[in-house]
Amino acid sequence: MANLGVKFGNIDFKNPVVMASGTFGFGKEYNEIYDIQKLGGVSSKGLTLEKRDGNKGMRVWETPSGMMNSVGLENPGVQGFIDNELQFFKDLDLVRIANLGGSTLDDYVKGAELLNNQPIDMIELNISCPNVKAGGMAFGIKNEVAREVVRAVRKVTDLPLIVKLSPNAEDIVGMAKVCEEEGADGISLVNTFKAMAIDIHKRKPVFENVYAGLSGPAIKPIALRMVHEVCKNVSIPVFGMGGITTAEDAIEFIMAGATCVQIGTANFMNPRVGLEIIEGINDFMEKEGIKSLDEIRGII
Repeated sequence: MANLGVKFGNIDFKNPVVMASGTFGFGKEYNEIYDIQKLGGVSSKGLTLEKRDGNKGMRVWETPSGMMNSVGLENPGVQGFIDNELQFFKDLDLVRIANLGGSTLDDYVKGAELLNNQPIDMIELNISCPNVKAGGMAFGIKNEVAREVVRAVRKVTDLPLIVKLSPNAEDIVGMAKVCEEEGADGISLVNTFKAMAIDIHKRKPVFENVYAGLSGPAIKPIALRMVHEVCKNVSIPVFGMGGITTAEDAIEFIMAGATCVQIGTANFMNPRVGLEIIEGINDFMEKEGIKSLDEIRGII
């Protein structure tokens, strides 16, 4: 077995493969299929200060080489997570990431304060979720609005703080730089792309919110380009994601500069995909005589 270990800031990952928020729950269901502790890490379902029931109507729609979702951050709330889900999550032998969203600046701050002394390893700040009318999207579009959120959360938490960027941002490189300036310990990108589907027979949008988030292999080349641009312009580490379904995809993101990768939509296509990607990266390293992923990271 090659040495797949990576260091993301001060946090050690046994391998660079992390399950993306919103596609893996809190890990319980997948753990019945395989030992998820073989993964590098898990980013929790997106949490908000208050419990949310999510969006009405259609939530998932398949598209060529991808899918659209309008789940609307259905979740138990931060306190619900602490009371009911953390017992399982905290005992996992992997990097435990709590993904935190919000509708107001105050929501983010209070949510981060609640998570502060909990047995988790990182907070992933979701300023980019395009599903909630009053939420993440507004924070993740303009640099100065994002600056305000990152600054406010940084003040109240000592946990490593990762900021998840929206590909719909006006200037994604500028946004990443702002996050770094305000003390973020890392960046994750990309979240889903703002997209649309129309039911031609009903003559109306498929989704009640009209727009939804597009993910899956269809977005990979654009996501890869964005990750490459961001990695060239910040010195903090990056989680790269967007349409990764194979070890080859993951290696492309690492060569583009990502320290770790996150796997999302592929989990719905193949629940064991995380293990297969880890094995594939290992095989590639052994065949190519690569001792550490540092040798190929950011070589492009």
